[in-house]
Amino acid sequence: MELWDLYDINRNKTDQTWIRGEVLQPGDYHMVVHVCIFNSNGEMLIQQRQPFKEGWPNMWDLTVGGSAIAGNTSQAAAQRELYEELGLELDFQSIRPHLTINFERGFDDIYLIEKNVPLHTLTLQPEEVQSVKWASKEEILAMIRNGEFISYYESLIQLLFDNRKQRGAIQEL
Repeated sequence: MELWDLYDINRNKTDQTWIRGEVLQPGDYHMVVHVCIFNSNGEMLIQQRQPFKEGWPNMWDLTVGGSAIAGNTSQAAAQRELYEELGLELDFQSIRPHLTINFERGFDDIYLIEKNVPLHTLTLQPEEVQSVKWASKEEILAMIRNGEFISYYESLIQLLFDNRKQRGAIQEL
């Protein structure tokens, strides 16, 4: 059983938790994080979800993402997701998300990182990730159009690539 903290519309913690999979009540929100890693060639590290995953099986996705569990800050959730899904350790404690996107039932914090990561050094989480690769913006947009990549708005993908070197992005090349 996975517990998530609940937030109000203004992103204040409510001191209540929610069990993953249950229906959120009106006025309850939860936090999601995404980490997008870019290399010095301007490509994003993307992952392919396992075929048995609920929601978007076999689809390609951003580097990592997931919901914050109870007690996690946004930074702790990003650090945990990156380590769990790819075995990559980065310290997020002194940074803030580059972007936050509000969605119907929560808040999605997006971290943009410039880091050359050799794919062979990654440890893929067998329950979540079947494959990883580097992809250009054009490749990702084509994959969205072909139904191979989760159907994010193309403008979001453009924004992520355009903002990867702007203020707030982490550069560890």
